[in-house]
Amino acid sequence: MPQISQIAATYASQIFWLLATFGFVFIVIGLGMMPKIESTVEARDKRISDDLETAKAAHARADEIEEEYRARTNEDRAAAQKITQAAKDKGAKDAEKRLAKADGEIGEKIAAAEARIAEATAAAMTEIEAIAAEAALELVSKVSGTKASPAAATQAVKAALANG
Repeated sequence: MPQISQIAATYASQIFWLLATFGFVFIVIGLGMMPKIESTVEARDKRISDDLETAKAAHARADEIEEEYRARTNEDRAAAQKITQAAKDKGAKDAEKRLAKADGEIGEKIAAAEARIAEATAAAMTEIEAIAAEAALELVSKVSGTKASPAAATQAVKAALANG
């Protein structure tokens, strides 16, 4: 078979060109392009890891700032509550003073009114006694026909009012 005797020559040439092509591809891609790709990948990985570290540091700083803000807010809230409580206390004291003053004024007005009422009551009682004494004198004179003394009539009226 003549085809079998040509195998070695035909395949030898193909194997040579196959090895030459793979060698060329290995040299061009493996030694020329691969280091550039690897360096690019390494640079990208380094940049990503650096960015992650920067983000972690920024996140930690943001947490610190937030904690400081909360502490300051709590301090400000406490200070505002103290100021509010002081204002409430001052307002209560002022209201107590005004209330005491008004209570004193009302007490004075009540005392004056009670004095006027007592005077009016005393005057009315005196007038009632006088009118009752006159009425008693007239009654005694009409009923019995005798004339009683005004002093006796006044004493009788006073005794009746005291018992009555």
